[in-house]
Amino acid sequence: MEMIDSDSEAIQYLRFQSPHRNSRGHFTGVFGLVNNLAREGRLSDEQESFRRSNNSWYDAAYTDPSTVDPTIYDDETNPGAAAWFKPSAAHLLARVPGYLEILAAHDIDCLVLSSADPGRVIYEDDVQVVVVPYALDAAALAHQSANTQE
Repeated sequence: MEMIDSDSEAIQYLRFQSPHRNSRGHFTGVFGLVNNLAREGRLSDEQESFRRSNNSWYDAAYTDPSTVDPTIYDDETNPGAAAWFKPSAAHLLARVPGYLEILAAHDIDCLVLSSADPGRVIYEDDVQVVVVPYALDAAALAHQSANTQE
């Protein structure tokens, strides 16, 4: 796992993700990476037990933003939207190392990103933000503007 720090002065949000884009052009987060291994039947019984019990714990511990806004991860509405942990999410972050161990056991790389300003906030609660990265946001606006002018 490699740490990437964009700003060290302000509040730091954290994100754990693949260093490689998926087929949709996004960087899959730590939970998605482990869930993909499970879908492919690649987890040991112990790893699958960890995944199931911890996924259930996370489901109970915090809100899935897509249950608040079903379009939050829609590529047209919010291109590249991604969730980041707030520093206040220490209790949520405490369980992430178990997911990282599973990924390491399967030689799946995972980066931890740290940023004071990861993008335009489209959802926020007490433990997380969902943002559209500024570069993707600007590209979407340029595309929208070009379509409007046609």
